[in-house]
Amino acid sequence: MSTDIKSWRGVAAEDADELDVAVSLRLRDRSRRLLASLLRPHKRPLWWAVAVLLLQNAGAMAGPYLVKVGIDRGIGPIRADGDYTVLIVVTSAFVVAAVTEYLAKRAFLVASGRIGQAVLLDLRTRVYDHFQRLSPAFHERYTSGRVISRLTSDVDAIGELLDGGIDDLVLAGLSVVSVGTILLFLDLPMGLVTLLSFPFLLWLSRWFQRNSALAYRRTREAVALVIVHFVESLGGIRAVQAFRREPRNQEIFEALNGDYRRANERAFKLVAIFAPGITLIGNITVAVVLVYGGSRVMDGSTEIGVLAAFLLYLRRFFEPMQELSMFYNSLQSATAALEKLSGVLEEAPGVPEPAEPMPLPKAGGRLDLEHVHFAYRTSVVLPDLDLHVPAGQTVALVGATGAGKTTIARLMARFYDPVEGAVRLDGLDLRDLSEADLRRAVVMVTQENFLFDDSVGENIRFGRPGATSDDVVAAAEAIGAHEFIDALPDGYDTAVGKRGGRLSAGQRQLVAFARAFLSDPAVLILDEATSSLDIPSERLVQRALRTILADRTAVIIAHRLSTVEIADRVVVLDQGRIVEDGAPAELMGGEGGYAGLHRAWAESLV
Repeated sequence: MSTDIKSWRGVAAEDADELDVAVSLRLRDRSRRLLASLLRPHKRPLWWAVAVLLLQNAGAMAGPYLVKVGIDRGIGPIRADGDYTVLIVVTSAFVVAAVTEYLAKRAFLVASGRIGQAVLLDLRTRVYDHFQRLSPAFHERYTSGRVISRLTSDVDAIGELLDGGIDDLVLAGLSVVSVGTILLFLDLPMGLVTLLSFPFLLWLSRWFQRNSALAYRRTREAVALVIVHFVESLGGIRAVQAFRREPRNQEIFEALNGDYRRANERAFKLVAIFAPGITLIGNITVAVVLVYGGSRVMDGSTEIGVLAAFLLYLRRFFEPMQELSMFYNSLQSATAALEKLSGVLEEAPGVPEPAEPMPLPKAGGRLDLEHVHFAYRTSVVLPDLDLHVPAGQTVALVGATGAGKTTIARLMARFYDPVEGAVRLDGLDLRDLSEADLRRAVVMVTQENFLFDDSVGENIRFGRPGATSDDVVAAAEAIGAHEFIDALPDGYDTAVGKRGGRLSAGQRQLVAFARAFLSDPAVLILDEATSSLDIPSERLVQRALRTILADRTAVIIAHRLSTVEIADRVVVLDQGRIVEDGAPAELMGGEGGYAGLHRAWAESLV
């Protein structure tokens, strides 16, 4: 098997839990907690649904008994004296029972449909909200395809269960209890003979439940892998086409798709054993009851109406069981999906909200990193860093790749928390600030700022959703973006396309700067914000930078030292430690690391 196909299947192994007993119990408990929390707000509608379902079951159970009464107390006397009274009463009662069953079933379907859609709405909202609150570290590990799989395939599997026959599941359970009780009440000897089939039914159901749980869990994992590969391939379509990767990607997709097909075939094979098995047990039971009951009728031990009712009740029992076998694949698929979703929802945020956040009415912008230790798993990036940035100062972080510059920026923006030490804003630990206050005070602009497939104006307004059109235009004018925006076909209403593809790299960066300017943060972090620009675009962006950095604390990370020159202070990093710290002109005139970096950069321009 090819290594890259193994790696894709390894995603499933990472996504799946070990299927031993202890883990299965944990998954079941976790799923039940999620389901209980989803149903808890709907207690009254649920009780109403249960009430009408019981009424429906009562109407269904009354029919065969009324047939018994009609045969034994109605048809027999008619033959003797011609009185149709009992038969008319029984027939009327049968019609009332049938209408009651119809009306109750209709009411239940309406109620269950409303509850089901409310549950799905709540579930989608929870999952989407939770994914947004999870840290970048989680999203770096959890691929976008798996995120889409949770929000679409897994939620749809639960939706199919709620929409496609939850009443069958509940009615099957009610039928087992109701029919078993009634059969014993009608004729105890025949009832005991009928109950001999129950152990076989229970054994077959238990076997199917145990094996199908594993099979349907595998189908959820397999379909997730198909979605992951599909999303990842299309997300990197330029690289795929540039390196002629299409045939290999197709091969991987066909292998994963084949796994999904085989997982579904395994599930259907189980259904192919279970459904006919139920039918076989039911037919054998009917045959035994017909022989035994017929002999009891002939020797006068019981009435023929009792035998007829027995056979009708057996039909009422085995038909829902057969329907349940076909419905069970939706049940198991939804159960597996619920396990996946509950696992995501129990994933703790890497940067949790404080229980009692400290107020930050207006940030001044002073940043302090005190004895900060940070590591990505076992790779230590910052062993023990102390860095202090006064309010209003522009600091440039420079150094070789892997020196820890971007890690410092992410800690300042609280995309991560330090393992040891603290990152403070105006003396307050970032871990003590609310998410809203922190994001209002600290904004990060990266090399590839994401532009949504919307208008230019809406992408700028993303920095402050409540901003007016005049505010948006003022922000664009301030950083020098108004001229090119105004020249676009629809001005500020021009759609930027997917990821801003209709704009040049420099234009996209100017839109990102206008967005940041509009948000008006106390601290602005620029992580390689000009590295992908050509020289003319860089000069345009640098003019915008001088505007946007005025009167605020700024941290600049750049390999192009032309961007660094606008800083008040340069901090040179090496393996997570500060090796130089001073004004750009002062360090450039020396013989240290910054002077060497500057000479190398100048030579690269020749």
